[in-house]
Amino acid sequence: MQRNYWPTREWQAADPATLRMDPDMLSKLDPIIQSEYSNINGIVVVRNGYVAYEKYYNRYGPDDTHHVTSVTKSILSALIGIAIDARYIECVDQKVLDFFPEYVPGAVEKQKREITIRHLLTMTAPYSFADWHEPLDKMCMQPDWVKYTLDMLGQKGIIGTFKYSTAGAHLLSAILTRSTGTSAREFANEHLFKPLGMKEIPDYEMKSFGFEDLFGNHVKGWVKDPNNNSTGGWGLTLTPRDMARFGFLYLNRGIWDNHPIISSTWIDQSTAMTPNKYGYLWWLREEDGMHAYSAFGDGGNVICCFPDKDLVVAIASEFMMNARDRWTLMKEHMISAVID
Repeated sequence: MQRNYWPTREWQAADPATLRMDPDMLSKLDPIIQSEYSNINGIVVVRNGYVAYEKYYNRYGPDDTHHVTSVTKSILSALIGIAIDARYIECVDQKVLDFFPEYVPGAVEKQKREITIRHLLTMTAPYSFADWHEPLDKMCMQPDWVKYTLDMLGQKGIIGTFKYSTAGAHLLSAILTRSTGTSAREFANEHLFKPLGMKEIPDYEMKSFGFEDLFGNHVKGWVKDPNNNSTGGWGLTLTPRDMARFGFLYLNRGIWDNHPIISSTWIDQSTAMTPNKYGYLWWLREEDGMHAYSAFGDGGNVICCFPDKDLVVAIASEFMMNARDRWTLMKEHMISAVID
């Protein structure tokens, strides 16, 4: 797709009507967000490569970063793809234990030896916990998060069954570091964030590993574990504009300013519909003949791409329990505003 410009330095805004979006419908967004989605701190809607709508709330502005929670997983997915493109990692079918030769599983743990990067990317690795009841707090109390996760990996369950695991995503971050010699944060700065014009993520010392440091008000930069592995499943802070840049890269199938950042093959594989409606750390949706893929984070953080509409929606939110589903907001007030 030919683009008139690339938002590496800054996004350009355009009148919604010229972007074939209904300005009256978009004008109704603000009061709805304030009354029904009060934990939204920033929202950027990009159509045909231009900002059609941008708004900030709760005393935040365009340069403020937000903890995007599990949106981090989709960023990590991109980094794994870049590492495979650059041949730091062989392929998605490489065995997880290949990267941890010092870890020796028990003689009866045959299933553990068969788990691959693909299983971690698609959330189809087996664990002992019940689905959606991962004891993440236990991992965060360990001196070695990676060993703890490797111990938990392959326990009970069957390879190929969907089971959402944030610890599994953290294992991917450790694999990236084992493969490249740099943390996910450093690798992302060089190979993803800098080429896109995203803010560089600085390195911050972790003074402790309590809830506020890992998930709450003290989160800054990109959280890391006691062994300096960037958290794979959460812990990254981004601005809404940079969230939109990342979505825009995927919308353009890995090309940025006519240069390949991620292979189109990786983008296609990551976002191809599956029975679990989950790709390579991306949530997938098909509705009314429209395909969408989303980076979703707890509390209502989202980067949603609608390739058929040339549309990206980025929403940064303050964490709250049981935040209202963003899909309804996007469907009724953004997708509906697109004039085909």
